[in-house]
Amino acid sequence: MYIFGYSKVIDPILRDVRLCTPEFAGMKAGDRVLDVCCGTGEQALHYARKGINATGIDLDPRMIEVAERNRRKRALGNVSFQLADAQALPFKDDSFDYASVSLALHEKERPARDRVISEMKRVVRAEGALVFIDLSVPLPRKAYACLVRAVEFMAGRDHFRCFRDYIEQGGLDVLLRSNRLHEEKRDYLKHGTVAIIKTKNV
Repeated sequence: MYIFGYSKVIDPILRDVRLCTPEFAGMKAGDRVLDVCCGTGEQALHYARKGINATGIDLDPRMIEVAERNRRKRALGNVSFQLADAQALPFKDDSFDYASVSLALHEKERPARDRVISEMKRVVRAEGALVFIDLSVPLPRKAYACLVRAVEFMAGRDHFRCFRDYIEQGGLDVLLRSNRLHEEKRDYLKHGTVAIIKTKNV
């Protein structure tokens, strides 16, 4: 039921985010891009449609199964998916030009957020880029933000606890600063509730 809801509800809502991310980040055909916590694979599949060599990883085998099914359905050969832990990525240093993570950091405990970012930095080459898409902090006082809070609450007690802690911690601004990442550009999507930030890996 969770996977069905993600595919039928969350993926369509985030379609505009998926579409704008490659252009926002400056990705081009032939680049090697890792999408961390890829879920159903929609972001990595959008990369592949742009000619980008994409890899998606997720810790949930059900998500990887759906992502693989979507890959086969769209007959894309320049994208692959594998079961892996974002906190211990199975790739060598400097394996990618970019790494992205979408709306996953706010679902994790504080130490896990830092470990995920550290691993992303490790596998991206020097002068490559990391792209972060997650909830804005503070959330704007708009109706759409109320919907976001409701969805987070319905996702379960642990999920909601991590969401509240992410907000309390200060969101992406604090996480990127504490992990010594230099912001190159940012934008806001979904009525200001979602921030997208590109950082240089130095």
